[in-house]
Amino acid sequence: MTRMTPSEAFVETLVANGVTDAFGIMGSAFMDAMDIFAPAGIRLVPVVHEQGAAHMADGYARVSGRHGMVIGQNGPGISNCVTAIAAAFWAHSPVVIVTPETGTMGIGLGGFQEANQLPMFQEFVKYQGHINNENRMAEITARAFDRAMSEMGPTQINIPRDRFYGDIDVDIPEPMRLDRGPGGERSLDEAADLLATAEFPVIISGGGVVMGDTVAECVTLAERLGCPVVNSYLHNDSFPASHPQWCGPLGYQGSKAAMKLISQADVVLALGTRLGPFGTLPQHDLVYWPEDAKIIQVDADHKMLGLVKKISVGICGDAGAAATALTGRLEGRELACDATRDARAAKTAEERQIWEDELDSWIHEKDEFSLDAIAEAADMPGDWLHPRQVLRELEKAMPARVMVSTDIGNINSVANSYLRFEEARSFFAPMSWGNCGYALPTIMGAKVAAPDRPAVAYAGDGAWAMSMVETMTAVRHNIPVTAVVFHNRQWGAEKKNQVDFYGRRFVAGELDGGENYAEIARTMGAEGVRVDKLDNVGAALSDAIDAQMNDGKTTVIEIMCTQELGDPFRKDALSKPVRHLDKYKDYV
Repeated sequence: MTRMTPSEAFVETLVANGVTDAFGIMGSAFMDAMDIFAPAGIRLVPVVHEQGAAHMADGYARVSGRHGMVIGQNGPGISNCVTAIAAAFWAHSPVVIVTPETGTMGIGLGGFQEANQLPMFQEFVKYQGHINNENRMAEITARAFDRAMSEMGPTQINIPRDRFYGDIDVDIPEPMRLDRGPGGERSLDEAADLLATAEFPVIISGGGVVMGDTVAECVTLAERLGCPVVNSYLHNDSFPASHPQWCGPLGYQGSKAAMKLISQADVVLALGTRLGPFGTLPQHDLVYWPEDAKIIQVDADHKMLGLVKKISVGICGDAGAAATALTGRLEGRELACDATRDARAAKTAEERQIWEDELDSWIHEKDEFSLDAIAEAADMPGDWLHPRQVLRELEKAMPARVMVSTDIGNINSVANSYLRFEEARSFFAPMSWGNCGYALPTIMGAKVAAPDRPAVAYAGDGAWAMSMVETMTAVRHNIPVTAVVFHNRQWGAEKKNQVDFYGRRFVAGELDGGENYAEIARTMGAEGVRVDKLDNVGAALSDAIDAQMNDGKTTVIEIMCTQELGDPFRKDALSKPVRHLDKYKDYV
């Protein structure tokens, strides 16, 4: 054992776990440890708001496959992180949040910045460690890092501020990293038998394929089966888009090709996906989930197996290891789908082309409100741009190895149809938590982890206003990224519900205050470009990427869009209103 202070034990445990970057705002509650971050090789990236710090830690973890770490002052600094930790939870990100706490002699007295910090995170973390004795500093800190990786999600270390001080004898634990196997022999055999008899198998490649860095294993199995491969919702990077068997994402604003093809499946292999409800709901007026198909589900968390969809075989294991095991079991076997391989490939190519042609021609939404908005926009200065046209131009201009984060919102959701990737760990979204203010700080964290890759954030003007202050962090601390702001002057996703269900009675949905986000960006020290002509969209993105990669500059591209609206998030989420009181009788 080595004699050291608890602060030294804490920092040395971070070093043992490979921490080189942390995100947060400095504070007295952990200053004794923070004082020795630099000689330990740890950079604390100071942010404008702690929610941004936790999103940055999420982005860092999702790109690197290593821990992202966030830390802040006790009380309000820590409570500011709750939303972002929830997003990391639903993204299965190994984020470690360190929550310094009021000193032990003051707990319960209502002192300055005092809060009970464990309950506020308990729903969104896989493990909570509380340092009740400074002699356990290294042990509990190490356990939080281990659990973040083994349980694939955020963990919390809660440290009363007086526990950083003193003298202790300690051994720094070695990190514990577990191998994940392919699953049980019986379940793998049953799955292989189902696949061998399938005439039209389809693979859903999910987040587990990305997190396990096992896209290659998924490709090998898919090629053996000769089957269409669809991405699970918001995991567009789980299969290479250039591959002839790729069909695009399921779920909200996803690919019609993917939906039409999976509807024909007699066996579905859900590889590394929990089959979440938002990713299997009807879309584009297509009820595409194949109710009579046999479902094989592979997930590293046994609690997810059969939770949402009825399954025929459940495999608790690593997605890549399971794919390899299934490929091995199919080797040398005569498969029923071999006889129809060419026809299935032709059908896949046909549906893909139909969908691409539709996207080319789908230049604006066709509902009544959208057409009214287009006419209104025609009277405004400049050539206001249709979101789908903009998204197509951005897609064409995307550089190789790009990383893209998207905020929540109407245009960002429509972007699901236009975002294609060649490698994993390239696409980041707030998943089923769906919080605004996600995209910019998350892509900044991703950029810190992968500075050699282009980094782009998509945000609507509503979500952008929640997070744009982190532009200053990007400029101050040399984290160059490119942000695309779709300026349509409204809360579009919710406004669509007012169109469809509430007689176009618009309450609190307008954001038209004459803001110039390009100018605001320049005030914060970044480059700012306003685009109101379609021909300039791709060039603006290319120029911004060049400035990011070659000159280390952050650019905000403000795109002036019409107010047309895509489909609502959930057509089944609302009902036509019923009113009984006379004063509300016209509000139907």
